[in-house]
Amino acid sequence: MSGGSISLSFEVNGRPIVVETAPVQRLSALLRDKVGLTGTKVGCDAGDCGACSVLVDGEVVCACLVPASDVAGRRVSTVEGLSNGRLSALQQSFLRHGAAQCGICTPGLLITASALLDENPTPSEAEVQDALGGVLCRCTGYRKIVQAVMNANRPVAVDSGTIAPRAAVGASPIRLDGERKITGREIFGADERPPDALSVLVMRSPFWHATFEIGDREAFIAAHPGIVGVFTAADIPGENRFGVIPPFADQPALAEGRARFRGEAVALIAGERDAIEALDPARFPIAWTELPYCLTTEEARTPGAKLVHEERPDNLLTQGLVESGDPEAGFARAEAIVEGSMETSYVEHAYIEPEAGYAMVDGDTLVIKACTQAPFMDRDDTAKVLGLPPEKVRIVPLATGGGFGSKLDVSLQPLIGLVALKTGRPAALVYSRGDSMRSTTKRHPARMQARIGADAEGRITGMIFEGDFNTGAYASWGPTVANRVPVHASGPYRTPNYRAVGRAIHTNGPISGAFRGFGVPQATIMQETLYDRLAGKLGMDRLEFRLVNALSDGDRTTCGQELHGVGIRQCLEQLRPHWERALADAESFNKESFKTRRGIGVASCWYGCGNTALPNPSTIRVGISRDGAVVLHQGAVDIGQGSNTVIAQICADASGLPLSAFTLLGGDTGITPDAGKTSASRQTFISGKAAEKAGRALRETILRFANVSDAAEISLEGTVLVIREGQAVRHVALDNLPADAHGYVFSAEETYDPPTTALDGKGQGKPYAVYGYGAQIVELEVDMRLGTVRLLKITAAHDVGRAINPILAEGQIEGGIAQGIGLALMEEYVPGRTENLHDYLIPTIGDVPPIETILVEVPDPEGPFGAKGLGEHVLIPTAPAILNAIRHASGAEIQKVPATPSRVLAAIQAAGRKP
Repeated sequence: MSGGSISLSFEVNGRPIVVETAPVQRLSALLRDKVGLTGTKVGCDAGDCGACSVLVDGEVVCACLVPASDVAGRRVSTVEGLSNGRLSALQQSFLRHGAAQCGICTPGLLITASALLDENPTPSEAEVQDALGGVLCRCTGYRKIVQAVMNANRPVAVDSGTIAPRAAVGASPIRLDGERKITGREIFGADERPPDALSVLVMRSPFWHATFEIGDREAFIAAHPGIVGVFTAADIPGENRFGVIPPFADQPALAEGRARFRGEAVALIAGERDAIEALDPARFPIAWTELPYCLTTEEARTPGAKLVHEERPDNLLTQGLVESGDPEAGFARAEAIVEGSMETSYVEHAYIEPEAGYAMVDGDTLVIKACTQAPFMDRDDTAKVLGLPPEKVRIVPLATGGGFGSKLDVSLQPLIGLVALKTGRPAALVYSRGDSMRSTTKRHPARMQARIGADAEGRITGMIFEGDFNTGAYASWGPTVANRVPVHASGPYRTPNYRAVGRAIHTNGPISGAFRGFGVPQATIMQETLYDRLAGKLGMDRLEFRLVNALSDGDRTTCGQELHGVGIRQCLEQLRPHWERALADAESFNKESFKTRRGIGVASCWYGCGNTALPNPSTIRVGISRDGAVVLHQGAVDIGQGSNTVIAQICADASGLPLSAFTLLGGDTGITPDAGKTSASRQTFISGKAAEKAGRALRETILRFANVSDAAEISLEGTVLVIREGQAVRHVALDNLPADAHGYVFSAEETYDPPTTALDGKGQGKPYAVYGYGAQIVELEVDMRLGTVRLLKITAAHDVGRAINPILAEGQIEGGIAQGIGLALMEEYVPGRTENLHDYLIPTIGDVPPIETILVEVPDPEGPFGAKGLGEHVLIPTAPAILNAIRHASGAEIQKVPATPSRVLAAIQAAGRKP
């Protein structure tokens, strides 16, 4: 023992280990950094998320809370120890039930579940929930995890090798990237680090609005051995501005003398890892002068309010408008009119993986490996900031442990890139949970008002909507929200007279960006809760009221777009028997119960796939190599939603080749074409369409080469391509054919850009080529004395056009519903207060009730094999259905979400209802 270290002996996965370590080092860091077992993931370093769960002498512990000295002479088991050369039964069950999506929480869940099954081989659902309650998952909605642990007797995913050619679409093969997730071999941003990498510490503003001056950097470096450099905005060689929508790109990578929000990056400190870990940031020489600030849209819009950006009067970033017909005339013809207001809060993405990655210089190219949803956007923004040509920046996406929109914006990429360029050494950075929550984007808080009228038959005659969306200090996706909301605020209903305005307002609050729905969930809460009130005023059944107004093929939207492949009516019809049963159950229950009341709610959704009225192309390349591999250059980043598998299924069936023959190359800007960002529910539709085109083009190339008709069948036998047409069989030796520049003997590359048009001054045009539709029923109970809500069941019917992979589609629905539950009942990011996963609440495994999923397939003529997007749609109806069920149960009119017990109780009292 020397220098504060001890020689530590313990056992890991049955193997004796001896390491030199500080006695207080976290067990999680010891396992990852010194033993090399990166299967143990770290999401919070506070014991809140459970991702780092391991077994110590058979007991589940959070490795981030255990000091190294505590495991001396003990047995530690990690996810790597579950396999022992082959997958355990539990790991197989996770694979086949689709229980792993992004995979960052999967090792912790597997370890915890294995401990449960060792003691109780046949646990009940309640026992599973109790055992796994300490591990958070943000993707799955937990239902498939419960099923996997209980080994539920239901159809599950199959091996891709068992799927016949041209039968992949509609099947549920195991995720092509699934095994890496359940063995701990998946490499996330914090799992890979060059041995000579510098660590980077980001200095951030502690104030909402302040100017600052940085003192003597050289003296600071000299006083701290191991610190290599300090970098500020003055060191940035390019244009110190980035943003996802170029006309609004306004965020500096490092603030230039003025910080506009708490958590904004102002300087970088780079040094050896030990030096950075030992550094006290309070000793950094920086002087602050706090300035006036505004945090809400009301403050920002007050006359004379301090401008966040001097060039943007009234703190207005931008606004969107859709207007059709004459709303006032529509109200004049209405039998009943309702109006109201609604306020929503900041919502944190709360992905379990904080931002992480590293940068290095490789020859004349800057290579950045990091978690991301948009590698080509990262490349272009980083290149601009660092003054490099885009082709000299290569973004290599590592596995992304959840994104939901926030990892569309660059975060650490230009920061670590700057350090690597300035020092010539690799630079690594892993955000702390606090830094992640302080500095990255949120769901836009909204203040909305609406008025809706209907005639005596229940047909909508007019609607007016207005919403202010708090976009924070910088633009991010504020323009998208402002323009997408007015298109969608009518819901999937015929609305002949309509006016909707969405405004993105600057404040000094956290930056609001993309979060699963781009403002549509907030607007739908406003619209769907008013629909319930309007149905009640007319004396109509709430589900029937929605059916009366539901869009159908041939109808036109409020933008004037004629629709085809519309499935909302089918979704509502599928829910009808569930609705009637649930209402009868609630009526029976409420006759006997007064302190607890049961309520049933319904809400619908629609969502346009892809960019709003803008070009949105994806390009996919596929080729067959001389050794018989079918290689899919699939640049659509899979953040857990399953694009790696779904796009491969589409390409396989389009080409006629078996899915099992495909090898994937992920979204590396150096080796894959640009498949666009993973957002706006676009990848299955747009990248899937490009993959369909590429697969068909590859097939046509092969058929022309063999001079056969389209009826021919293609297969691979080693390095031989076998082509059968009737009784004729031709064998093509691939290793005898010349290869192209990419190394393929047959290849195709195709691009698809959805046919959309720009919107005119009144929002008229064709903003999206494809829409997805859905509706959900919520059954719940409200404690009339406490205001608490207990969810009983959610039934979800979603029109996916064609279910390319039904199990993955179900997983998306369940995960989206879980996030909708959080939006409705518990999630409220309070700037400066809820910057960890202890104070900021997301649904746990016990908060998500049974979910019954109904996949509706109304093919869209534009989508690949008729498919539509799904990922964002599924979140949208959950919150309004919950609020409508609360009102049905208790009379409570919720006007601000989340509907916390105190707000529910206050609304019950305001309604004059007593238990």
